[in-house]
Amino acid sequence: MSLVADYPNYTQARTHLKDVFDDAKRGRTVTLQRDNDVVAVTAVDRLRDYFARTVSSRVSVTREDGIVIATMEGRPFASEGATITDALDELVEALREYAEDWDERLQYAPNHRDAWGLVQLVRLSSDEQLKDWMSAGGE
Repeated sequence: MSLVADYPNYTQARTHLKDVFDDAKRGRTVTLQRDNDVVAVTAVDRLRDYFARTVSSRVSVTREDGIVIATMEGRPFASEGATITDALDELVEALREYAEDWDERLQYAPNHRDAWGLVQLVRLSSDEQLKDWMSAGGE
C-alpha cells in the first residue's frame, strides 16, 4: 500500500470519501485535486498535535504590583490578571480574537502573514489545550 492516496478529481474523492477519512485518520497522506489546485486532508488531532509541538508559545509571566502579566515574546499579545490562571485565560481570549481578525483581514498584512500556524493551532485547540501549550512552550 502506498503512503499517499491521490484523488485527481472531485468525483473520485467524493466516491471514495470514506476512504479519504479512513486514510487521513491512519496518518496516510491524502491529496485532492481540482483543476490545478491540490489540497491535503489530515486528521485534526494529528494536525493540532503537530502545531502544538512546532509553534513556539514563548510565554513569560511576571508579577508587578500584585498583578500577573503574561506576554508572548515576539508577538503582539499581553494580558493581565489577579492570578496566573486569570492572565492565561485572558491570553487565550486574545488569541481567539486574533485568529478571527486574522481570518478576516490580517492574513493579508505582511507583518501577520506568517502567523498561519499559530492561527491554525488556536482554531484547532480547546482553551485547556492552549493553556497546556503555553506552559509547554512547543519544541
